[in-house]
Amino acid sequence: MLSQLSISNYAIVEHLELDFRDGMTAITGETGAGKSILLDALSLCLGERADAGSVRHGASRADLAVRFDIEGLPDARAWLAERDLDDTECLLRRSVTANGRSRAWINGVPATLADLKALSEHLIDIHGQHAHQTLMREETHLRLLDDFAGHSDKVEQLTQIYRQWQQASRRLKAARENGDEQQARCQLLRYQVEELDALALGEEELSALEEEQTRLANAEELITQAQFAADCCDDDESGALNQLNQARQRLEQLPGSDSGALANILSMLNDACIQLQEAGYELHRYVSSTELDPDRLMTVESRLAEIHRIARKHHVMPEEVPALHQRLQAELSELQDGGEDMETLVEATETARNAWRELAHRISEQRMEAARRMGEEVQSQLAFLGMEKADFTVDITRRDTAQPEGMDRVGFLISANPGQPARALTRVASGGELSRVSLAIQVVAAQHSTIPTLVFDEVDVGISGATAEIVGQLLRQLGSHGQILCVTHLPQVAAQGHQHLHIEKQADEQTTHTTMALLDEGGRVRELARMLGGVHLSERTLAHAREMLDVSQRSAH
Repeated sequence: MLSQLSISNYAIVEHLELDFRDGMTAITGETGAGKSILLDALSLCLGERADAGSVRHGASRADLAVRFDIEGLPDARAWLAERDLDDTECLLRRSVTANGRSRAWINGVPATLADLKALSEHLIDIHGQHAHQTLMREETHLRLLDDFAGHSDKVEQLTQIYRQWQQASRRLKAARENGDEQQARCQLLRYQVEELDALALGEEELSALEEEQTRLANAEELITQAQFAADCCDDDESGALNQLNQARQRLEQLPGSDSGALANILSMLNDACIQLQEAGYELHRYVSSTELDPDRLMTVESRLAEIHRIARKHHVMPEEVPALHQRLQAELSELQDGGEDMETLVEATETARNAWRELAHRISEQRMEAARRMGEEVQSQLAFLGMEKADFTVDITRRDTAQPEGMDRVGFLISANPGQPARALTRVASGGELSRVSLAIQVVAAQHSTIPTLVFDEVDVGISGATAEIVGQLLRQLGSHGQILCVTHLPQVAAQGHQHLHIEKQADEQTTHTTMALLDEGGRVRELARMLGGVHLSERTLAHAREMLDVSQRSAH
């Protein structure tokens, strides 16, 4: 439950700390005193958007914090544990600067507004004074019925399945629309890949062919020149080897040739003779191995011509043909796999649609049963609120098209007087009737809520007299099973509270600020008298207020 609220430099509140108890807490104060400040500050801590104008004039920022006792709230503790946050307490903080920037924390860890809102769903539920306006919307009726039925988790699951179904349907439609284009592309790719398969050009084949073509085309010239070079190396009279041998022999005959510079020169000449002899042998071997082969030359040139033709056809360089072959094969394989994906998409679409239909039917059956029970309970509350003759019905009809939340359309119908046909709640003319119907629905919803803390913000608008006292009794009864905070302008309601929080605005020549405090018995009597009779409190008004408080507290026991 809500245990503490701290406010600093927010609106006209300089500093305020409030401790809350279980049961029903009535919150009152004159118009403009700042009752809305309390709920606005609470809403900020629960993830509502911040406004720079809410920072107290002259302050640099506003700080707000709210603490909840979550010992008996397994869902809230599980939410915190899943995010590795301390799950033994729940402290929500919010800071708003004068330039509108905002920060938030959960148990001291920075958090987003979405985090605050998600966690707050397990902590508190606020029923606003304009709740009857939301009852004018059909989607509100469906949500309230699902909350009453207690299967909101199943509806969320149904919504997820619906999204999967729609996503698969969109992908299937796109695949079918692109089918003809893909088929034409597949045909072209098959032809191109088959052509390149037939070419079967290896990675290094082109360079090898070009080298062989050069050698074959110049074979005759190569043989002639290699033979000439071999002859030059020979040891006949005109050969280079013969000349080197003569030079070596002459030097060897000189005195002292075995030492000094001549010895080094003779060594080099000996090496040169050996190298020249080896070169001659290799040249003769090259000449003998090189043949004139015009048939092979024709074959090689034909192969090169085919490679260049296909390269030109695909607008690539000849050396890029193998890479092109791989790319086209990959694209063809992907498109062919896309045909298998089509079957997968059809299966995924059918699976999601069938799963949606099955779950939607189960939820629809549960809604029908919950609609009957909810109608009976709201009608019972309406009788308690002075509308004994009213006939309230939760009407369910089938939608023409599937929706994320199911196949049902829910509407609240009411006949305020016997003999009158039931009409949609949106067509109820009397504001007082609408207020009481709204309150009855909210009370029924609250009775089935798993949220421990419920806030009612002037839900008694349009109600007075004996009905107001009954409203107070209803709220007190709810407070006996949890925590109720009720902002009210009716003394009959305020008198039913287990405790009473008073909000007061005080001003001097320089500043205006708001104070809030829990009232003792005497303070409650004076506040109820003010609500009954205005500023000037007579003994009669005080006596009436004291009697009202005594009767309310005694009847509650």
